[in-house]
Amino acid sequence: MTDTLTAVPEQKTSRTRTGFALAITGITVMMAAASAPSPFYPVLQQRLGLDPGTITGIFAVYAVVLLAALLTMGSLSDHLGRRPVISAGFAVLALSVLLFWHADSVGLLYGARALQGLASGILLSALSAAIADLEPANRPGSAAVWNSVAPMAGLAIGAIAAGAVLDVAADPLLVVFAPLVVAFVALAGAAWLAPETWPRHEGWAASLRPRVAIPAPVRRLFLVSAPAVLAGWATGGLFLSLGASIVRTQFGVADHLWQGLAISLLAGSGGVAAFLIRKRSARQITIYGTSALAVGTALTLAALALHSLPAYLVAVIVAGTGFGTAFMGVLRSIAPAVEPGQRAEVFASIYTVAYLAFGVPAVLAGVLVPVLTLGVTAYGYGVAVIVFAAAAALLRVRARA
Repeated sequence: MTDTLTAVPEQKTSRTRTGFALAITGITVMMAAASAPSPFYPVLQQRLGLDPGTITGIFAVYAVVLLAALLTMGSLSDHLGRRPVISAGFAVLALSVLLFWHADSVGLLYGARALQGLASGILLSALSAAIADLEPANRPGSAAVWNSVAPMAGLAIGAIAAGAVLDVAADPLLVVFAPLVVAFVALAGAAWLAPETWPRHEGWAASLRPRVAIPAPVRRLFLVSAPAVLAGWATGGLFLSLGASIVRTQFGVADHLWQGLAISLLAGSGGVAAFLIRKRSARQITIYGTSALAVGTALTLAALALHSLPAYLVAVIVAGTGFGTAFMGVLRSIAPAVEPGQRAEVFASIYTVAYLAFGVPAVLAGVLVPVLTLGVTAYGYGVAVIVFAAAAALLRVRARA
């Protein structure tokens, strides 16, 4: 089969630039929709009389279904083409956001988040592969940067915007989720404006068998890098599931803007740091990221002990720089060694590890909160992240690649 890059002119054509921008925009808005519900969780908890375990369950069903989608449909765009998979994913995402907007029961909340997880699992690998396919020839390595910066930017925008709207809008659900529905419908159509970078071919049905496939040339590097992904996304899972509740209960801050700010600072500082450090080697970036995760998480625990919100927010920024850069270092290490026809499959495997770390610890935390209290659970979770991040840093220091 001819290389997919032969289907895309080496010079930057108008359609190639459009496709590259659309893929980056798509993954940014998709991740904004992933974090936008987080500031609403304390409100929903009070309105529907939910316990913390149910809240983290609503959060976790998104991650669990997303994982299942990655394992079964993560490589679909390697067989059906990028455009039809991306278009269908955004159509499903629009429906999921519409359901969350109108959800008035626990069952509907679970259903909306499950559908969102399905769509996101389909889209994550396809969009990441499209960004890699359409990377400008005169900017090698930019795909890895955007595949790291765009998700962080989306998480930051979704959380801070939702928190601000909750404090000022009479109908915050309408203000936050109606534009997202429109955006996803528009993106479903706009996907067809981009050039197709991988032609349809046989094998799509067989690809639906659940699996995590890592090509032999990058297998060792993937194993060395996995702890960095686990440490970073476990931190993200804590903040997106319980971050708003931590600010409300541990610091006594009722304003939703401040609750959303903690989540936004984590992801936003990750995106900024990933951009600023982009010219360093993949190994240096990963070592910095895992070290910053360990140090930043330790500082957040110290701030919790001191009951200091300003110190806590500063510590979140430090941890956030690790969240973004550790993941970018992994992508920079692995992506260049992957054949074009295996990109979606490999990105699906990377995100499978990421969302295992994103969802499983958060579910355990939700189960433990009613037993141990939120504060004690946050301390235990933080210590686990510190240990894992430090181990990941040491592992990468000892590795040559």
